[in-house]
Amino acid sequence: MDPNPNNFPILSYVMSKLPSMGPRRVAEDDFDIEQPPVSSPKPQEPHFELSERMPHLTDPKVVSAMRTAVADVSKARSAVLAIGERPDHETVDIAKAKVSELTAYLEQLALLPPAVGKDAATRTAEDEMQTYKAVVELDKMHMSYDRMLREAEHRLEKIYEAAVAGGDLGVLEEGDQEVAEELNEDVERIMGEAASGKLMDRVDLPEKQLRMLPEAFFTTLTSVLVLNLSNNLLKAVPDSISGLEKLEELDLSSNLLESLPDSIGLLFNLKSLNVSRNKLVALPDSICHCRSLVELDAGFNQLAYLPTNIGYELVNLRKLSINLNKLRSLPTSIGEMKSLQLLDAHFNELRGLPLTIGKLINLEVLNLASNFSDLSELPYTIGDLISLKELDLSNNQIHELPDSFSHLENLTKLNLDLNPLAIPPKEVVSEGVEAVKAYMVKRRLDLLMEEERKRTSEEETQQSLLTRSTSWLNKAVTNVSGYLSSPKSKADPYLDQQF
Repeated sequence: MDPNPNNFPILSYVMSKLPSMGPRRVAEDDFDIEQPPVSSPKPQEPHFELSERMPHLTDPKVVSAMRTAVADVSKARSAVLAIGERPDHETVDIAKAKVSELTAYLEQLALLPPAVGKDAATRTAEDEMQTYKAVVELDKMHMSYDRMLREAEHRLEKIYEAAVAGGDLGVLEEGDQEVAEELNEDVERIMGEAASGKLMDRVDLPEKQLRMLPEAFFTTLTSVLVLNLSNNLLKAVPDSISGLEKLEELDLSSNLLESLPDSIGLLFNLKSLNVSRNKLVALPDSICHCRSLVELDAGFNQLAYLPTNIGYELVNLRKLSINLNKLRSLPTSIGEMKSLQLLDAHFNELRGLPLTIGKLINLEVLNLASNFSDLSELPYTIGDLISLKELDLSNNQIHELPDSFSHLENLTKLNLDLNPLAIPPKEVVSEGVEAVKAYMVKRRLDLLMEEERKRTSEEETQQSLLTRSTSWLNKAVTNVSGYLSSPKSKADPYLDQQF
C-alpha cells in the first residue's frame, strides 16, 4: 500500500528513501489502495525521471525536510498494511444500513420484559452489529489514509517550492501559510450588481484565476440560472451554493476541487453539472437528490466509486460521463437510469459490469474502452440493450462476446481493437460491425440447433425406452390374462412368483 507514483510522485520518491521502506519487491497478494494489482507487469518506478525533472530532490537538506514532513504517513502505512484491503462502497453502505437496523432492533429488545431467549437474541444481534461496524471502521481508516497521502503530497510540494525559491525549509507551518486572497474585481462587481437589485440569469467567470469565492457570492445570486466557474484554481465550494435555488447549469470543470459540498444536493432544479478535470475522490451521496439532472460529467478525476443509490434517484439522467477515473465497479442501481442515452466509462479499472446494465433500454452510446486487463468479460444481459447504436470495447482483455450479442440489432458502430478475442475470430472482426453481428447471429442459431438436436435425441431415446417398456408390459398382461382365463392349465411358476 505504498503511495502510487502516478498520483503521489514526490511522496512516493521520498518514502522510497526511508530506511524502513526503500525499494522492495511487492508480493503478489499485496493490495495498493490507489491502484489494484493487475496481471500486466508493473511499470518501472519513475524516481529517476522525477529527480531529473525536479533536481532539488537530490539536495540532502530538501530530502531530510521532506522525510520529517511525512513521518506520519510512514507510521500510518504500517497500520493500513495490517488491516487489509478497503471494502467496496456498496458493501460499506450495506454495513451502515445493517448497523442502523440492528441498533433499532436492540433498542426494541431492551424494552421487552425478561424472557427465555432474550439474552441470546441480544448477544447475537450485538455480535452481528460488531461485524458490520468493523466494515465501516475499515473503510474510515482507508479513507483517512488516502486523505493523509493527499495532504502529505501537498506539504511536499510546498517544501519543494520553498527550496526552488531559496527560502527556509523549516518555516512552513500548518495551513501552508496561505495568504488572504484579495477579492477578484469581477466577483466584486457581480456581487455589487446583484446587491443593487439587478437580476442576472447567467454568470460567466472562466479563466479568472479564482482561488476562492466568498459565501456571500452565492447568497446574492438567487436568480442565476447558469453559472460558469470553469478553468480556475478553486479548491472548495462553499455550502452557501445551496442558495442558488433556480440554478439549472453549473460548470466547475478544470479546477482543483477534492470534494463537493453536501449542500449541492439542494439544487433541485439543476439539469447540467460539469465537475470534470478536478481532483475529486468521491461524489457526495447528496448528489442523488438532484433529480432534475439530465447531464453529469465527472470525468478526469480520481473517483473510486459512485454513490450506491445514484441510479434509483437520477432517473432523468440522459448523459453520464465518468471516464478517466479509478472506478472498479458500477453500482447495481445504474440499471434504474431508464432515461440514460450515453454512458462513457472509458479509462477506468472496471472489473466487470452489473447484470442490471441490460435494463438501460434507451442507452444508445456505451464506451468501455481502456479498462485494460481488468475488464475480461461482458454480462449476458448486454444483449438487452435494444437501443444501443455505438459500443467501444477497445483496449481490454475480452476473449469472447456473449451469445446475446446477436440481439443488438441497432448497433452500427463497434470497436473491438486490442482485445484477445477468440469469439468472434479476428478475421470476422476486421470485416466490421455487420460481419460481427452476422457471425454472432449464426453462432446463436447453431447453438439453438445443437440444443434442439440434443433435445430431440433425448426424446427419441426416451420414446424408445417407453416403447420397449410398453411392449414388455403388454406381453406380461397377455400372459397374465391367459393364465387367469385357463383354470385347467398347469400352473406357471414364473407368474406365480410375480403374484
